[in-house]
Amino acid sequence: LRHLAGFGLVRDAEAGPDRRQRRWQAAARGFRFQTPKDGEGGSAARALSREMFARYGDLPSRWLTEVEPHLDPAWQQAAGLANTRVVVSAEELAAIQDGIERVLAPYVTRDAAERPTGSRGVRLMRYVLPERDQESADETP
Repeated sequence: LRHLAGFGLVRDAEAGPDRRQRRWQAAARGFRFQTPKDGEGGSAARALSREMFARYGDLPSRWLTEVEPHLDPAWQQAAGLANTRVVVSAEELAAIQDGIERVLAPYVTRDAAERPTGSRGVRLMRYVLPERDQESADETP
């Protein structure tokens, strides 16, 4: 765990009842990964992507039936779905991803004591799926 802390993946948590044991917590509430250019790293990234799609692919429909009907109206209105098609270069797409991460970072890493009253966990899922080359960039988004 100390090694993971060196990379900023975990941090010290509040001390438990037994002060002899060091407690750890995740430093973030999600992660983003990029597919490496090498063969083995690329294969591992694709396997992780497949696992994530398989594990969370039905999460939106489960949320619609199990969670959304029980939310207060303010939370129902704040929830949403977006499906936006853009035509960008690979460099622009990377900049968009970095910008989204910068916007989310203060909310992901803040301590519980800094959260406003009435706040709750919210899962933000986004798929960044470049289309095939033959799909025209001139098509209407």
